[in-house]
Amino acid sequence: MSYKPFLITLLVFVLAACGGAKNIKGSNTANNNLSVKNILATHEAASPNFETMAARVLVAYEDSDKSQSITVSLRMEKDKTIWVKASVLGITLAKVLITPTSVSYYETIGNTYFEGDFALLSEWLGTDIDFQKAQSILLGQSIFRLNASAYTSTVQNNTYKLFPKQQPANFIHSVFLNPENFKVASETLSQPNDKRLLSVRYGDYQMVENNFFPSEVVINTTEADEKTKIDIVYRNIDLNVSISFPFTIPDGYDEIQLN
Repeated sequence: MSYKPFLITLLVFVLAACGGAKNIKGSNTANNNLSVKNILATHEAASPNFETMAARVLVAYEDSDKSQSITVSLRMEKDKTIWVKASVLGITLAKVLITPTSVSYYETIGNTYFEGDFALLSEWLGTDIDFQKAQSILLGQSIFRLNASAYTSTVQNNTYKLFPKQQPANFIHSVFLNPENFKVASETLSQPNDKRLLSVRYGDYQMVENNFFPSEVVINTTEADEKTKIDIVYRNIDLNVSISFPFTIPDGYDEIQLN
């Protein structure tokens, strides 16, 4: 049995989970006259204001070979640490610890671990990932920092669609923002020459302490003929609570080697 799908489930979950906004004045209807500069400024202002977060999340994974679901604990200290633990009946199955400089992971099913930089996440997701990009997705912000001079916008299906004025041949990016809160409704990154696609779609947003968080996130990834779907449903979210990030790789585990 291969445990790579289980590992991808956890790592992709870390890169696509929750979003938020605070004191954003929006509308139920997208405004055709709103400038790109104003749209992006409001999107930046929609980034949530908190120090720590703790959540329980149901994650369902599906590919061409199998499907599985598991409940995980997510903890986050903004700009510093992302921590994920998967467990069943109180027994830890895996943990992930991400900081701005490193990624650490271990799983108890196959007794394997990884310690290093973001190369593991980047390889399996098919796009370069770092801490800031991971955190941006977790907070419902765009994966990339959007420059008003380089992007244009249009209203499509009552959302603000933003895309580069000049799309590189092998790097096609677009992001759709909700008009009511300027949080990401969906975002896609395509690399057609490499047959890679990353798509993140957020469900309805819920309010938690003046911050908007989604009730559901759906991630679809494609690389060549391999397709993966991750469905994330939030059970509860607590902000600014006392948390810790326990992480120790057990003795006797085998290190995961990148190709």
